[in-house]
Amino acid sequence: MRTHALISVAAITGLLVLSGCASKVTQPEKYSGFLKDYSGLQETTSATGKPVLRWVAPGFDPAKYDSIVYHPVTYYPVAKPTKQITQQVLDGVLTYTNTKLKAAAAARKPLVTSPGQHSLIFRGAITGVDASKQGLQFYEVVPVAMVVAGTQMATGHRTMNTHLYFEGELIDAQTNAPVLKVVREGEGKDLSNENAPVTVDAMKQVIDGMATDATLFDISKR
Repeated sequence: MRTHALISVAAITGLLVLSGCASKVTQPEKYSGFLKDYSGLQETTSATGKPVLRWVAPGFDPAKYDSIVYHPVTYYPVAKPTKQITQQVLDGVLTYTNTKLKAAAAARKPLVTSPGQHSLIFRGAITGVDASKQGLQFYEVVPVAMVVAGTQMATGHRTMNTHLYFEGELIDAQTNAPVLKVVREGEGKDLSNENAPVTVDAMKQVIDGMATDATLFDISKR
């Protein structure tokens, strides 16, 4: 009877742990300040099924615009290399992001260097790249397994999740007012342990997803 009770408690605890990790949208405490205003952001789903925070200005119609001024994505705030994320990797992630997102923008509208009367201005930033210990899996909540999981964490052998945080907006060139804002968190490839370096390749799936979503975004399905 006692064993059954322990398993029941573990099961309930496991559900709570998993539900706490289910949300993949950027939490307010991780907003960088790159966007001037975060009010109105609503949780929704991207074209590829990823959870994102998005705001669209009432009446925004992409068909009214004939070009996009692409401002290269930057790091905000300025990224500082670490032992796990080197400057070379930071540069590589930024280059890959700009290559993919610029191509996605060009697939929507012709790119121009100077805004016209019917231009949109794109500006975006990578606001964080990090690696964190993977959350407990359901089966690890059983008391004995928690001891094993704790040992793995203490010895640095626990799998690490990688994340990339992005904030971006489209601005009406004539009014200088935002017409669309996006804040999203993407999960890259897992690292084998906390000493494993973050690589550009680990982040590519996140960036590819952002580019695909930018290309496929349908205002009618916002």
